[in-house]
Amino acid sequence: MIPAMPATASSSRQVSRQASVAALQFGRIAAMGTVAVLILIAGVWASWRTAPYVMLTKGREHGTIEVTRCGDDTCTGPFTPASAGSPGPGRVVIEKTVAVRKGQTYAVVVKPGGDEVVRSGPAGILYAWVPMGGALLLASVVVAGGLRRTRVAWVLALAGTALLTAAFAAV
Repeated sequence: MIPAMPATASSSRQVSRQASVAALQFGRIAAMGTVAVLILIAGVWASWRTAPYVMLTKGREHGTIEVTRCGDDTCTGPFTPASAGSPGPGRVVIEKTVAVRKGQTYAVVVKPGGDEVVRSGPAGILYAWVPMGGALLLASVVVAGGLRRTRVAWVLALAGTALLTAAFAAV
């Protein structure tokens, strides 16, 4: 049996250097993974501000709004309920966006406890998830650059682009 040779200073430095590199790589992956997950959570959080009203419409009041007046941030108009027996609010407020124009009529859902409405139907659902589309695009950059996972980044980027394109086309 051959006796083990004592460790030299050069081999212990090499092991120490490899451990340092591994720790830095782990730190980079942990930090960038956390940033990517936080971006995606923020996208869901921002989208969820209006998404449940549009997606979970059972028991909510449906109708249309004809936009008659627009201010800086909101537009208003008379609300026509979808069901004839429902009184509904007389005048409602909708957030002013590039997709809302004076003189147009939109299908909407009334938010509970007030006179604020959000767009309904496919256009409303896609518009509600636009912040998530932006978060997917932003997270794809972090995943590609920080995590060096290009295939996953491409999937995120294509999903975000598809969502934003569909929302643009529908609205």
